[in-house]
Amino acid sequence: MSNESSKNNLIGDLFRDGIKTLKEDGLKKTWSKTINFLDYTFIHKNATAIHLKIPKFTEEELAVQRETTFNKDIKISVLVPLYNTPKDFLKEMIDSVKAQTYPNWELCLADGSDDEHTYVADICNKYAENDNRIVYKKLTENKGISGNTNDCIDMATGDYIALFDHDDLLLPAAFYEVMCKICNENADFVYTDEATFESPNTEKIITIHHKPDFALDNLRANNFICHLSVFSRKVLDEAGRFRHEYDGSQDHDLMLRLTSKAKHIVHIPKVLYLWRSHPLSVAQDIGAKEYAIKAGQDAVADSIKQYGYDAVVESSRAFPTIYRIKYEIKGTPKVSIVIPTKNHYEDLKRCIDSITAKTTYKNYEIVLIDNGSTESDVLEYYEELKKDSRIVITTLDIPFNYSRLNNEAVKSATGDYLLLLNNDIEVITPEWIDEMLMYAQRDDVGAVGAMLYYPDDTIQHAGVILKLGADRVAGHAFHKQPRNAIGYMGRLCYSQDMSAVTAACLLVKTSIYKEVGGFDEDLAVAYNDIDFCLKIRKAGYLNVWTPYAELYHYESKSRGSDKDPDKIARFEQEKAVFKTRWADVLEAGDPYYNPNFTLDKADFSLKDN
Repeated sequence: MSNESSKNNLIGDLFRDGIKTLKEDGLKKTWSKTINFLDYTFIHKNATAIHLKIPKFTEEELAVQRETTFNKDIKISVLVPLYNTPKDFLKEMIDSVKAQTYPNWELCLADGSDDEHTYVADICNKYAENDNRIVYKKLTENKGISGNTNDCIDMATGDYIALFDHDDLLLPAAFYEVMCKICNENADFVYTDEATFESPNTEKIITIHHKPDFALDNLRANNFICHLSVFSRKVLDEAGRFRHEYDGSQDHDLMLRLTSKAKHIVHIPKVLYLWRSHPLSVAQDIGAKEYAIKAGQDAVADSIKQYGYDAVVESSRAFPTIYRIKYEIKGTPKVSIVIPTKNHYEDLKRCIDSITAKTTYKNYEIVLIDNGSTESDVLEYYEELKKDSRIVITTLDIPFNYSRLNNEAVKSATGDYLLLLNNDIEVITPEWIDEMLMYAQRDDVGAVGAMLYYPDDTIQHAGVILKLGADRVAGHAFHKQPRNAIGYMGRLCYSQDMSAVTAACLLVKTSIYKEVGGFDEDLAVAYNDIDFCLKIRKAGYLNVWTPYAELYHYESKSRGSDKDPDKIARFEQEKAVFKTRWADVLEAGDPYYNPNFTLDKADFSLKDN
């Protein structure tokens, strides 16, 4: 076994062991430890190199920020529910707000501390006496984090609200960067990247969470937004306050509601928030943790229900609060499985046999489009297949053009959905169609892709990232990683939004296929599926990749570039067409891939400075 495979096996074991350690360390500390190991595997950088990804501002830069005048007069109310906060942590937290280069803020401190921690009031009152932007209130009772934060909301007079934990830190440019987005991009919800440090040393970075731009399916699967989050008071008033019934996962519940009301969500791909890891990070017992996990699942299910769908939400193999979502499929719509093929009897038979033997979803047909097969074993196999009423065989004897073959096959399909499939695919998951259909049925979803493995159980496809790879066009996420890998921040363990997915296994509504004009036949071989997915995205739909529809893809991962000059010329010509057509999209970068990651490797490792 390779060192990389061994490392990933270790990570999987550590995640499973980590669940057990919840009883000893609590959720926050266990999560910090877990993502520390996870990042070690997929970032391959030491702590010093990781720390370089935290913005460093010179005194001159900070001075310029302090002198900047914005075109909007915005007050940011910072909400901090306090509870028995350690003295040093409390002072450092407040000082990090006072150090902000943007001065128009107020710090709302609602204190639910017990009688043994009266120093909290003494410290806060002293700060408030010296800075009228600091507002302190001693609560008559500890109402829990939701209730205490709601009291903070009552204290707030700002146009925008920022959520801040009582033992964490802000970088001095945090509110300045947020204001740039509010004023320049009219953002009503802003969030940043964050890092976890091992208290008390802010130089000892445990991990960095570099996030994607807003992605609904990612947020449903886990609260990736977290800190720092800043949003308009209007959006909060529309979404509603913290809800006690979701205590333990109250932030996740609120993020789901806020983002559903926000008109313009903007992500700042900079670490501007430092999350403190220390033994006192969590003071609740495992019973509360189990309740928090259940509360998170309920919050996600409730949010999905608001969109008209029912879903079962379960913990994933990565971590209890990274969720697997099972949408209820409405009805039994017909799925047409479209397979272009030529010769390759063994590949085709393995593909068809795996579909008919394993697939649990019953209402499907298979549309084979033959591209000029000449081998007798294949032609004889066709005669056998014709006996199955679910299988339709059409022919199109032309020079290979993947786009045209699919477009022609679709004309013979009678399904409500089209499942494009290569002939060298083998089904692993019996519910593979269900797992894809539960997403494709949504009104906001276009294409849905699957998890594809090479025969040696390494990953062939886990979604497509724009600009990844030497050609700076597109590449597959986590390519060649082990099948049991967790992925950066658990990303191999939940369904998520992607810019594109491969047509080697792609499900889409027939109506959407036709709406965007199907595949571009000028792209006969290269990038036609990426082009198709980008047309879907341009039309306003999401493209989703799910790890829960698993299949083998027998494409040779050791295959080098084709040496035929004509084929090389065709590839280069089609690549040029694609890059010209989508120049603006490529220039902007993949919204689901943080710009701090390298484009030279598929493992979500940091790019060189």
